[in-house]
Amino acid sequence: MSCSCEKSHNAALELDFERKMAAAAAAALRAWFWNERFWLPHNVTWADLAGEAGPPGSGLQYPRAGHVLSAFPLALGIFAVRLLFERFIAKPCAINLGIQDSGPHRAQPNAILEKVFTSITKSPDGKRLEGLSKQLDWDVRKIQRWFRHRRNQDKPTTLTKFCESMWRFTFYLSIFFYGVRFLWTAPWFWDTRQCWYNYPFQPLTSRLYYYYILELAFYWSLMFSQFTDIKRKDFLIMFVHHLATIGLITFSYMNNMVRVGTLVLCLHDASDFLLEAAKLANYAKYQRLCDAFFMLFGVVFIVTRLGIYPFWILNTTLFESWELIGPYPSWWLFNGLLVTLQVLHIIWSYLIIRTAYKALMRGKVSKDDRSDVESSSEEEDVTSNSTKGVFSTSSNGSNRVNGHVASGQWTEEE
Repeated sequence: MSCSCEKSHNAALELDFERKMAAAAAAALRAWFWNERFWLPHNVTWADLAGEAGPPGSGLQYPRAGHVLSAFPLALGIFAVRLLFERFIAKPCAINLGIQDSGPHRAQPNAILEKVFTSITKSPDGKRLEGLSKQLDWDVRKIQRWFRHRRNQDKPTTLTKFCESMWRFTFYLSIFFYGVRFLWTAPWFWDTRQCWYNYPFQPLTSRLYYYYILELAFYWSLMFSQFTDIKRKDFLIMFVHHLATIGLITFSYMNNMVRVGTLVLCLHDASDFLLEAAKLANYAKYQRLCDAFFMLFGVVFIVTRLGIYPFWILNTTLFESWELIGPYPSWWLFNGLLVTLQVLHIIWSYLIIRTAYKALMRGKVSKDDRSDVESSSEEEDVTSNSTKGVFSTSSNGSNRVNGHVASGQWTEEE
């Protein structure tokens, strides 16, 4: 009996020791991650930012890490609103515009071809096509057409794509105008040096908090919905991008770079709703309107990303902040990410200009080659390579510091 008690006691001591070691490891990891010398300027501590930011009883405070947790329930709420919006607002609008909820032509049932499609390849090469032709006594062109129709069966209808784009258009337009209205009365909108005066001891107002958390929640909702949205070829790229976007928003919030963060958010929102408007016009077959929105999108994109962003945003984050607060580790990281974003802006702008030029030469902006159904006739199949679409848009319309245009967007080929 005493032996059993001794073993139980030793087991309890070992368990207690393991718990203490785990707690110590967690504490060490927390201390390393929240190292004040990385996150904050010299002689500033987290304790300095823990109190009230205004007069006693004002309710003003500084951004805190726990605030970002409120984005999760809000993201679920946004996702629920989106489902209701698409069903009761976007869908009726699409139907009124003559967009039908009908899918592409379905392939005739064939067990042998279905097995090849699901187990081997969705796009058989010439050798396999010849083998299937002999096995089924079908013409090669007929087998090619069957695989084309079968691939199209899994693609979303134009109605589905219209509803998704209408939701993103509505949100992007709404958040852009909210941001402009909020920033219009913000002193740092007119004088970017205000982003750094008395940094990081800058109070967090309720309007600033709602703007930032709403943007963060929206991109969390995109993370959730990406698994139910239209599956495009850049799914993995956009998934990684959303993680980076969420990380940037969260990072800038935690070290209280929210003033300049709001400028970046609003600047990138300026062109996104125009892109979604072009897609809506494209789905509704208003080609001239689609072309006009795309050209306007291209102009706004280039002006904001190659003009305003480097000469307004990067100027204040690199030079004015250096003068007023000086560099420190997270400052270098933040600016490194913003400069990297500028490099992407240059690449995307080149692709947009190239696309716009080729569209003008052809007389129109073509289809989204990643999601529209493939050619359903032999003649279309022959000519599709020469007229392949440039309407290459992301599944969520975002790939920016707060979610902006996806890589290769509006490019000619993928």
